[in-house]
Parts: sequence; C-alpha cells; structure tokens
Amino acid sequence: MERKEVSLFEPNSFREALINSFVHNKWVDGNAPMITVYSNRIEILSRGSLAMGQTKEGFYAGESVPVNKKLSDIFLQLHISERSGRGVPKITEVYGEKAFEFRENSIVVTLPFNYLNGDVADKVVYKPVDNSSLNVTQQRLLQELRNNPNLTQPQLATIMGLGKSAIQNNISFLKKNGYIERIGANKRGYWKIIE
Repeated sequence: MERKEVSLFEPNSFREALINSFVHNKWVDGNAPMITVYSNRIEILSRGSLAMGQTKEGFYAGESVPVNKKLSDIFLQLHISERSGRGVPKITEVYGEKAFEFRENSIVVTLPFNYLNGDVADKVVYKPVDNSSLNVTQQRLLQELRNNPNLTQPQLATIMGLGKSAIQNNISFLKKNGYIERIGANKRGYWKIIE
C-alpha cells in the first residue's frame, strides 16, 4: 500500500498568510503572531490592524503597505517574500474575502481543511457538527475522518482498536444519518464530513 500525500489546505495561501502575519504584525507591543490548528482549520492571527493609510479595498487589491518596513526589507533580501502585494489576492482567489476577519486589535486569516484532491470544496469556513446524538465511538470516528479524510476502514479499525464490523456499523450509521459521505472509489476516494 502506498501512502498518498493530500494537503488539507492550499499551501501557497498558507505560506502567504504566514509571511504576512510576521511582516504586518505590531511587534512593538511584544506580541508575536499566533498560529492555531483546529480539527477543521488553521487560524493565523496577526497583532494590530491595517497599516496607517491602508484601506480594506487596497488590502484586498494587494496594495502592500508593510507595518514593519525593516522586517519587510529583510524578508525581501532573504528571498522569503517579494514586494509585489500578491499575497492577499492569492489567498482570496482560493478562499475568498471571508478568509479574513478584522478585529479591533488583530487580523485573522482562516484556512479551512477542505482542500482535497486539488479542489476547494467550499470557500466557507466549516462550522462544527452537533455531535450530541452520537455515541463516543461515533464521535471519535468522525474526528479521525475530519483529521484525515483519506483513511480506509481497515486503517480506522487499527487506529481505534476496534473490529472491522464495529467500524462498518458506525460508518453506516454516520452515512445514513448524514454526517459523512464517501467521495470517489474505496481505495482512491476520501470521506467528506457534512457540516
């Protein structure tokens, strides 16, 4: 069996969001950017707000106004970034403007884990499913599939320490009740979590 590498989010958008979080972070307050990984998304928080003289329209259009000019110059010299202002448009092209949230003292970029097989399923951030009607095994199974939608039933049985029939029964329940859907063939497909 060959392991297939599947990115759960678009890597170029992640790279741009990460670089932007450092270049546009308000370091004078002593707070660094914050990267939080959830079961269904990554959030990259940059401290501070838009740069002086920057508008949301200009921000989305890619008119780069670095908050930290010297740090921006260092990133440019190290070939980590370029001063083209293409970062935000790259992210919005894949995830839409809803990927950005402007708070009073921070900007958050949310990249949902829905980038499967080279296609973005939705450009909307997933909301958690109400799992209150599921038993512990079904909740854990759903979590495992959310973390890795490419798992096969034998792999799930090994990970969860359950028999093949227990996995099949719980998968059937989740499919029948609209929690999951199988996309593609058994060997090459993946599990879609229905939110």
